[in-house]
Amino acid sequence: MAQPKYITDIGKIADIPAEEREKLKPITDKFVFRVNDYYLGLIDWNDPNDPIRKLVIPNEGELLEYGRWDASDEDTNYVVPGCQHKYKTTALLIVSEVCGAYCRYCFRKRLFRNDVKEAVSNVEPGLAYIAEHPEINNVLLTGGDSLILGTPKLRSILLKLRDIEHVQIIRLGSKIPVFNPMRIYEDEALLETIREVSVPEKRVYVMAHINHPRELTKEALRALKALQDAGAIVVNQTPILRGINDDPAALGELLDRLSWAGVTPYYFFVNRPVAGNREFVLPLAQVYRIVEEAKARTSGLGKRVRLAMSHTSGKIEILAVENGKAYLKYHQSRDEERYGRFMILDCPDDAAWFDDLPGNEKYWSKPAKKTDAVVSVNEISEVPVTSR
Repeated sequence: MAQPKYITDIGKIADIPAEEREKLKPITDKFVFRVNDYYLGLIDWNDPNDPIRKLVIPNEGELLEYGRWDASDEDTNYVVPGCQHKYKTTALLIVSEVCGAYCRYCFRKRLFRNDVKEAVSNVEPGLAYIAEHPEINNVLLTGGDSLILGTPKLRSILLKLRDIEHVQIIRLGSKIPVFNPMRIYEDEALLETIREVSVPEKRVYVMAHINHPRELTKEALRALKALQDAGAIVVNQTPILRGINDDPAALGELLDRLSWAGVTPYYFFVNRPVAGNREFVLPLAQVYRIVEEAKARTSGLGKRVRLAMSHTSGKIEILAVENGKAYLKYHQSRDEERYGRFMILDCPDDAAWFDDLPGNEKYWSKPAKKTDAVVSVNEISEVPVTSR
């Protein structure tokens, strides 16, 4: 199959009525719009509530005042430009601000804006920082989308990371396996690079972003198999999104089909309160119920998934929400003393994030900003969080 054609002008999508395209133009003037004809072909244009459509076609709710640009305070994690170090053993390299798909729910929606730059063309400072910190044993290449990089550049980064003895795991965050699967299975140089750097004692993991079972086409499954055959371990993570995968039947089918394809269901995330994302946010209690109903429909392999919030203070696992109470624990944290800490907090019906739970402030404090490491994020004007 030929590589798909990319489209950046919503006015060229004839399946959207002209009047609607005009309404959406102010959104694409503010936030980047980018799709391809392969992915557009997955949309049922006769269904205004089609979940694939909602993933990539702008909605007017993106202009509502809501949330913050950097809801998890990622700017406080930067140690050098383009490199974050939040957890002791993990570093992130922001290698691309470009995505294959600009998913409308993205928690890094600030990168959709032309006035923000977090990725750097020169990753050497980040690589040097990682090399100087032997406690870092796994590195995530993210952005944007790590697999949007050209293969020669990606290969260069991967080989340099493999030269750092203490880096055991390299992770590639990407939606490309389902958004442009041909980019994977038709690129033998990419697959050969993965074969070279993903060895039995030091694996490459692909952190796939598959949100809905309809994305798992025969082409997508071929791409996933090509990655696996090259030695990569593929896992999946997705937020729970209003109107997209908030149906237990669809979410259960996703868990089944991932496990059947040998892809580990890794995380379900609570959607972060990010500016422009109000349309996708659900109350915490509802998210928990949806996930539990979906897990009830799948095998133990599907049930391996964890429901978590990527909060400023760490990853917080949602163990249960029952009778107005949220039962939580720290799965990971900036502060190692918090690891495994169990919390019981009141959970109002409209609570959608850890900060919405009365008493949450007893368990964490907001970290100081590192303005010397990254300026662009700090200079973005924040949008105040409105009531949910």
